[in-house]
Amino acid sequence: MSMDLYAYETALRAQGVSCICGVDEAGRGPLAGPVCAAACILPAGVELPGLNDSKKLTEKRREALYTQIIAQAVAWAVCLVDEKTIDEINILQATFRAMRGAVEQLSVRPDLCLVDGNRDPGLGLRTQTVVKGDAACASIAAASILAKVTRDRLMVQLDAQYPGYGFAAHKGYGTKAHYAALDALGLCPIHRRSFLKTYESA
Repeated sequence: MSMDLYAYETALRAQGVSCICGVDEAGRGPLAGPVCAAACILPAGVELPGLNDSKKLTEKRREALYTQIIAQAVAWAVCLVDEKTIDEINILQATFRAMRGAVEQLSVRPDLCLVDGNRDPGLGLRTQTVVKGDAACASIAAASILAKVTRDRLMVQLDAQYPGYGFAAHKGYGTKAHYAALDALGLCPIHRRSFLKTYESA
């Protein structure tokens, strides 16, 4: 599996594309908190054992890979877009904004950005979208881990700020426990109102 993950970038480098950036997001679906995007440029020939789509990894494995990725990346950056902006411009546009923000913060300008999914976020650079890219391309998989770990850590911090909702456990996703907390406590400042219109009108 790990060798397959590097095949996409290896083929691009054979065509003369040297600086390849993977771009992915975490947190499109939750009811609370920001969406986070990451951009990551891995060096040619890097091997990160166990690298995979962040959703297929345990929290412990993600954390370990996060440390390895930031140590070895040519450049990396993350960008968060908050729940108020998500409500104002919708989650798709907020995700694109986060992706653009992450790429803009890179210390190295990539020749090509590989973006997870099938929608071009308008990065202002040469871009290829890759459906299920986080399971197909090493640099996108690395970006998915950076985005998820960054966002998960923030949700643990927000759990302490807004106790009772269980953010540290479910990270804002719509679990039974989260809905039960909403029934008992109502919305808190980091909830996405556009995702919870029934609670907003209650």
